[in-house]
Amino acid sequence: MEKLADIGVFGGSGFYKFLDDIKEVQVETPYGMPSDSLFIGKIGSHRVAFMPRHGRQHTILPHLINYRANVWAMKEVGCKRVISPCAAGSLQKHVEPGHFVICDQFVDWTDGRKSTFFEGPVVTHPSAADTYCPELRKLAIETGKELGITIHETGTVVVINGPRFSTKAESKFFTNQGWEVINMTAFPEAYLVKEMDMCPLNISLITDYDAGLVGDVPPVSHGAVIEVFNNNIDNLKKLLFSMIERIPADNNNCDCRNTKRNSQLH
Repeated sequence: MEKLADIGVFGGSGFYKFLDDIKEVQVETPYGMPSDSLFIGKIGSHRVAFMPRHGRQHTILPHLINYRANVWAMKEVGCKRVISPCAAGSLQKHVEPGHFVICDQFVDWTDGRKSTFFEGPVVTHPSAADTYCPELRKLAIETGKELGITIHETGTVVVINGPRFSTKAESKFFTNQGWEVINMTAFPEAYLVKEMDMCPLNISLITDYDAGLVGDVPPVSHGAVIEVFNNNIDNLKKLLFSMIERIPADNNNCDCRNTKRNSQLH
């Protein structure tokens, strides 16, 4: 396929329109159909491909998203980097609703998701030690601070399967581990991006306190998540547009592009 974009953006809850003056492109993949078309437009010198990961009408639940097809589609149109903003819950009091977390680690608490492109016959073991791109993380942090957004420079996101939220006992366990963020889509999305030699970035917009802060906050609800997300979507768009304009043309300052080569047994 013709190379139509160099940066991809996956949008989640409450984030179905990102670019104006777009070209809609449908991509078929070996893994089935993606969540939706790619909507391709321009930001600065970059061609950007946007996909709503739940579909444009939010009809695909987190555990049913075809993550491999979505990521393959981004690679197919030429993307070198993929940014994944998402609504997320906080597991720690100091990470407040409305704050942004640029996660540097994840914990996979999902079940049954197709989480790799490598299914043989070549034996491949991609490292997930540092999944998220250091260059993109640095740029997101710097840009957010310049815009006056409260940014947490590091954070671990624990990814649960959904569609249910955590019980109080589960959430308390996650809080006691010291993890900061909880979400339903951050895995395997970013890891699959890395497997495809693209640079992944997570931007978690905190919409609520999870149920583990027992007695201090009410349990999370979907309505509350959307309300806080909508109140902060302008900040998220400002961060993405400003950051994307500053991204260098080539991803030569990190090793993400060599993931596949570095993971094969020789």
